[in-house]
Amino acid sequence: MGKKPRLRRGDRADGKLVRGLDAMHMFMPLMLPNRADNEAFIEEQIELTPIELYLAKKNAANPEHRYTFFHVILAAFARIVQLRPRMNRFIIGNRYYDRNDISFSLIAKKAFEDDGDESIVILKYDPASDKPAIDVLKDKLCDFVYSIRKKDLTDSSTDILETLAKLPMFIRRFVIFFLRRMDEKGGLPFGLNEEDPFHSTVFISNLGSIKLQAGYHHLTNWGTNSIFVVVGEKKITPFFDDKGKVSLRPVLSLGLTLDERIADGYYFSRTMKLMKLLLQNPDLLDIPAKEALTIDY
Repeated sequence: MGKKPRLRRGDRADGKLVRGLDAMHMFMPLMLPNRADNEAFIEEQIELTPIELYLAKKNAANPEHRYTFFHVILAAFARIVQLRPRMNRFIIGNRYYDRNDISFSLIAKKAFEDDGDESIVILKYDPASDKPAIDVLKDKLCDFVYSIRKKDLTDSSTDILETLAKLPMFIRRFVIFFLRRMDEKGGLPFGLNEEDPFHSTVFISNLGSIKLQAGYHHLTNWGTNSIFVVVGEKKITPFFDDKGKVSLRPVLSLGLTLDERIADGYYFSRTMKLMKLLLQNPDLLDIPAKEALTIDY
C-alpha cells in the first residue's frame, strides 16, 4: 500500500480532515448529524452482455481460477473511488474526512444453510499495485473465502464480538458508548476500525448469490461507511430500440445507498456515468491499478 499521509492537527488515523469547506458544508453535519437520516438511494440496471463476453474470454484463458460478475463489480467500484475521491469521504464527529484507504466489506457464509455461520470480509484495494484492479481484489477475496470455508477460520471482527457478548449487558452498553465516543474524537482504540466492516469505503452485499434482487439497504450511524451497494440476481429483461423492436438481454440490478452529504447531485451523476462506462467496457479493469484511466465521462 502507499505511504500514509502525515497527520496534521484534526486528522484521524484513518482519514485526513477536509479543510477549506464552504459555509454550507461546514454547517451541514451540525444541522443534519445522522448518516442514516441523509440517505440517497440510486438503482441502476446493468446490461450484462459486455461483461459476459469479457468473462468468457478471461475464464477460457484461466479456467482453474474463474472470474465472476461480482469480481467485475468490485473492481469497477475500486476504480470509481480511485478516480472520484469524494466517494471515499465520510462524516463523523460533525467533521468531513477523506479516508486514507480504499476498502470493501462484505459478508460471506461458510455454508448456504439457514444456520450457516457468517464471516466478515474486509478487502483493501491497493491503487499503487502493478496488478489490474480486478486481480487485486479477486486474489484477496479468494484467499479469505478459502480460509473461512476450507480451514474453518473466523474473522477478527467475529472474534471480538464473541468476546464482548460474554460480558454483562451493562458492561456491553458502556463498551459501545465508550467506543462510539472514541470514534467521534479521532478513531477507535487498538486499531478496531481496521476490523470493523462499518469503517470501510463500500459495504457491498451480493444478494444475487442467494437468488434475490437488489434493493434499498440502509446506512448506519455507527462507523464511517458512506456507501452501501446491493448486487441483485441476473435476470432477462426486454429492451426496446428507437423503432420499438424488442430484444431480450441479461441484466443485473444494482442498488446504491449514499450519504448525500459527502458530495452533490452532479458529482454523484458523473460517478454513476463512470460506473456504467466501466461495466460496459470491462477490459478497462485489466489496466494496472497504478496506471491512470484516460477516459471521458
